[in-house]
Amino acid sequence: MSSDLLAALLIGFLGSGHCLVMCGGIVGALQLAMPAQSTAKKFLLQLTLSAGRLTTYAIFGAVVGYAGVSAMQMAGASMLWLRLVAGILLIMMALYISRLWFGLLLLEKAGQKLWHYVQPLSRRFLPLDSITKAYAYGLCWGALPCGLVYSALGWSLASGSAGNGAILMLAFGLGTLPAILLTGSAAQLMNKVKSHTAVRYAAAAMLAIYGSYTIWLAIKRMVF
Repeated sequence: MSSDLLAALLIGFLGSGHCLVMCGGIVGALQLAMPAQSTAKKFLLQLTLSAGRLTTYAIFGAVVGYAGVSAMQMAGASMLWLRLVAGILLIMMALYISRLWFGLLLLEKAGQKLWHYVQPLSRRFLPLDSITKAYAYGLCWGALPCGLVYSALGWSLASGSAGNGAILMLAFGLGTLPAILLTGSAAQLMNKVKSHTAVRYAAAAMLAIYGSYTIWLAIKRMVF
């Protein structure tokens, strides 16, 4: 599980460039939605927003993790089949992070219906003038359609339990925090480093190797 958590952190961190595209506009709009207050209070509200978002990720991960193990038990099938799927998803995420394949973006269409219901609810918490409103808005923000999030959820399907699924998604969410919270020159420097071809390819290769190893272990245990 520790290896899975490290991989989830890496995926969240390296995939957070997509988060900036998806959520950067939201973050900017939310800054304007915050009443005039100190920089420290605004940063606290931003942290609370992200805490809400990560809570939603963890809840989704718990539900999916529980569904995965329950489905396998009902079918009398081995969890190794889900580990096989998890390995395939890791390779798909590696290809996405390396920018060699963008098929994960198609998954975002699957979440449009859910967001259609959640988005009007989120407007009730504006302006963000309290910790409670910020956290509630963050809970809604976590339901924003995102192919990378959905792939991570598919990976948590093979986590083996609700708790493991929640922790896996929480680790993924923590990996996205720097891109969301950093601003100005610090954010530009971090994105420049992450966008460097050598860095992207090296990280993608690590994920692909780990995904391939996961697939090999699953097949090995099923066959032998």
